[in-house]
Amino acid sequence: MTNANTFQADKINTHIVNWLKDYATNAKVKGFVVGISGGIDSALTSTLCAQTGLPTLCVEMPIHQHPSQVSRGQEHIEQLKKRFPNVSSAIADLIPVFEEFKTEVPSSENEKALNLTLANTRARLRMTTLYYFAGLNSALVAGTGNKVEDFGVGFFTKYGDGGVDISPIADLVKSEVRLLAKHVGVPDSILAAKPTDGLFGDDRSDEDQLGASYDELEAAMNAMASGKTEDDFEGREKEVFKIYKRLNTINQHKMIPIPVCDIPDEMK
Repeated sequence: MTNANTFQADKINTHIVNWLKDYATNAKVKGFVVGISGGIDSALTSTLCAQTGLPTLCVEMPIHQHPSQVSRGQEHIEQLKKRFPNVSSAIADLIPVFEEFKTEVPSSENEKALNLTLANTRARLRMTTLYYFAGLNSALVAGTGNKVEDFGVGFFTKYGDGGVDISPIADLVKSEVRLLAKHVGVPDSILAAKPTDGLFGDDRSDEDQLGASYDELEAAMNAMASGKTEDDFEGREKEVFKIYKRLNTINQHKMIPIPVCDIPDEMK
């Protein structure tokens, strides 16, 4: 876990904001669109985008969300709008779209597969919605994934929350996200909330789904990067290392470029 005493929050904050402004300028777009979930990653991302001074649109996209997620997201947006005049907000209630979609596709008796597929469908509906707003506003969709999610365990939906234009916090592990979020003034209610993807309509946490906390997974990620194996651990640390290794392996398809079948020149 990152040491708060050595983490240079102010310098990192400035670095990311300048990177965002430079990227938007070079891309010749006006600003950013960020999906707001009520979680710390989207709160930090939207705050960093707001700090650029460029138009930043925060979009709520409820699909049977747990009330606590909705209230935290709304609290953050209202706070952000008071702090930054360049921030605006929109709500796209996707419940009718989601329910209509379910009537047009077959169901399944495999309840586990069905629930996971519908959870991923929610994420993909939200991605489509964010790009709709981005198109109308000549903006970039800013991703909210952190390093452990995006490059460690692959805890995101391909072409859902993984479908973005830029990823401003994807080189920060969760402990660093927490430190930077506190530095930029993310509300305490969000800082204290347990991380959740909000894709199942209840309050299950990311830890419930992953089987380990982000701090544990961060340690396992660092251990694997340094060449350690599960034989170097015992007890809970060994269990977490195995969880991390399994997720990192099965989710590689999310983290590597799409495989392309190269055709030999002599065949063309």
